[in-house]
Amino acid sequence: MAQMITVARPYAEAAFDLARDDGTLPAWADGLAMAAQVVADERVEQILGSPRVDAAAKAGLIIDVCGDALDQKQKNLIRLLIEKGRILALPEISRQFHALREQHERTIEAQLISAQPVDDAARKRLEAALSKQLDRQVTLETEVDETLIGGAIVRAGDLVIDGSVRGRLAKLTGAISR
Repeated sequence: MAQMITVARPYAEAAFDLARDDGTLPAWADGLAMAAQVVADERVEQILGSPRVDAAAKAGLIIDVCGDALDQKQKNLIRLLIEKGRILALPEISRQFHALREQHERTIEAQLISAQPVDDAARKRLEAALSKQLDRQVTLETEVDETLIGGAIVRAGDLVIDGSVRGRLAKLTGAISR
């Protein structure tokens, strides 16, 4: 995994610089995300790993499946990654590109996992509080996980706030067992 992160970094940074300079960050993010999903598909991955399929056919497969989601520069990136044997790094390239974009735009996607559904007013208050704490514009996605028993977990980048009953019970169990 660490090697994939290292391999992906220069490609993600180059794509980000190009997209930023062209003013096409959203289009690049969407195109990379779609191409990454295609590459991550087991059937496509088998074709990409086959020595019997030539590079042009491999690139053509990804480009055809993505259709209009890729512009010419993105198609060239796909061809380059195949030529260099780095196409399987595309999901990590997309992830790093997304992180660079969030940093540049001072935004972050956060996840709220709660034991009960959260109403819009509470979600908006939490978004505002997180935006203030993180000094970024937060977009909060919500998810219900009844195994939490009660409370919630918030994940925003490296920040994890575990206010769930399950998390508190785990801490208590750990403290008692020492």
